Amino acid sequence: MRDAFHEQLDALFDDLSAMAGQVRRAVADATTALLSGDALVAEKVITGDLEIDLTRERVEENAFSLLSLQQPVAGDLRVVVAALRMVAELERMGDLSVHVAKIARLRVPDLAVPASVQPTLGRMAKVAETMTAQVERIILERDAESARDLHLVDDEMDTLRRATFSAMLDDEWPHGVEAAVDLALLGRYYERIADHAVSVANRVVFVVTGENPAGSASQR
Repeated sequence: MRDAFHEQLDALFDDLSAMAGQVRRAVADATTALLSGDALVAEKVITGDLEIDLTRERVEENAFSLLSLQQPVAGDLRVVVAALRMVAELERMGDLSVHVAKIARLRVPDLAVPASVQPTLGRMAKVAETMTAQVERIILERDAESARDLHLVDDEMDTLRRATFSAMLDDEWPHGVEAAVDLALLGRYYERIADHAVSVANRVVFVVTGENPAGSASQR
């Protein structure tokens, strides 16, 4: 009976990793739409979010089934509860990708991102995609060591975020209020994707070790 239960736990984490893969693709496609002005790709991200939502529902149903039917002991309960929190974080990352895609679609046939800040925002997008890909693997392998190190990548995101603020608050900013608002929102969306990725990674550490790294991370 316990062997079957742990197989179900493993399947739960397989689904979480697959969901992280869906989010990674959404982040990448949203960025493509943003930097190319491709309305069709933007629409693909927006409509594709339904698949992420359906994955969340499936994971939640399976998790609640484990809670109600298997009556997990403390260690296993920790895993199931963490999975429920992780799936919510992943869904939010997908929602943030949709926000990026909607800004891209709104500005077509123009680009929402002025050429002068495209390198910075493009790097933010790449960092977000990289972090999501790492989370996908961290969940699948329950790799606590890599999970602990994810904040190092997030540090670059924070630096890039400050750079976007510096650019749009510069007295020489030539692109107007609309572009500044778009940039502020986009920077926030990518930053939040990264924050959620770190949060998911921290939950993997908690599952594997029983320790919560979030407290120590907040003190850095």
